[in-house]
Amino acid sequence: MPYNPENIYFYLMRRHRLCDVRGGYYKHESFNSMGSNSLVLVLAFAAFLSAAALTGKIRTYALSAGIVDEVNARASHSIPTPRGGGAAIVIVATVGFLTSTLWLGFPIRLACGLIGGGIAVAVIGWLDDHGHVAPKIRLATHIGAASWAAIWIGPLPLDFLPFWNSALEFWEWPVTVLFIAWMVNLYNFMDGIDGIAGSEAVSVGLGGTIFLGIAGAAVGMLAPSLLLIAAALGFLIWNWPPAKIFMGDAGSGFLGFTLATLSVIAGNVAPELAAAWIILLGIFVVDTGVTLARRMLRGERLHEAHRTHAYQRLARHYGAHLPITSATIAITWLWLFPIAFLVAITWLSPISGVFIAYFPLVAIALFAGAGNLDK
Repeated sequence: MPYNPENIYFYLMRRHRLCDVRGGYYKHESFNSMGSNSLVLVLAFAAFLSAAALTGKIRTYALSAGIVDEVNARASHSIPTPRGGGAAIVIVATVGFLTSTLWLGFPIRLACGLIGGGIAVAVIGWLDDHGHVAPKIRLATHIGAASWAAIWIGPLPLDFLPFWNSALEFWEWPVTVLFIAWMVNLYNFMDGIDGIAGSEAVSVGLGGTIFLGIAGAAVGMLAPSLLLIAAALGFLIWNWPPAKIFMGDAGSGFLGFTLATLSVIAGNVAPELAAAWIILLGIFVVDTGVTLARRMLRGERLHEAHRTHAYQRLARHYGAHLPITSATIAITWLWLFPIAFLVAITWLSPISGVFIAYFPLVAIALFAGAGNLDK
């Protein structure tokens, strides 16, 4: 098929028919009106302002309550900094998900999966920010939240795998639960330098929203990710290097859960869209994967704090967080996004796309010494 924007659009519309077949997704013309578009923009701007204001309030509270990350051998910051600002993202995004359901037609069962699981992850993270929660309790909560989301949203379709067939569909359920729970912990691991977790949420959320948009999704289906992006941007005003407040486990776990759940929702529109989201998350997935693999080989306890991720080692090498956070954004948009786009429009197979996208990232992580002990 010759390249033509209109051809691509109609091809996608044929490929990604948003009908009530497997995931219960649909396109409803009344939600694609100019009024709905304007309402989403107004709500996004309100979410941005609310998150920025609320983060400032939380910072004041954290300072007065002594909720501060002190400088130690395992930290990547050089001055004591309050934490817990990610709670602003949780509150604003959750209100946004409710608003999307009430005013924009986002399906209520999807909202139940997003909100119920997201709140559970955020609460256990908030408790951990204020004291200490045993790793087994945190993990049980994460798996419970992931199971809740899978029940409401449905499993992640794995049709894009070459060996997959209908006889294996049962395994989509445990894979979905493990994927979402893994993303919660992955995001916690990667929230170690200023701005990296928030900017990743903005980049991945925006890229995934673009893919859903060109697939013909209704405005109501796009609204949750757009409002999540707006909330993350409001927080980033305070968290951009040098950070005035850290995200904390409540925010990082919530972002990991929400991005994973949104990718499952996208996968139920079309399996290749889930693969596109996973490609966009490549930097976080690869850095965490390589780091944990090396720590496992040394027999280390994986839940213990450390600073051996590639991004942490690079931040220490360059003596600043800004170059690494900026590089993460640049790689996501200049390398991962084009590959994910080709997968989303089915011009590149998901397996090939993931391999092409991840291979150089693995090489970078190994070169940066991800998982190596500090010297």
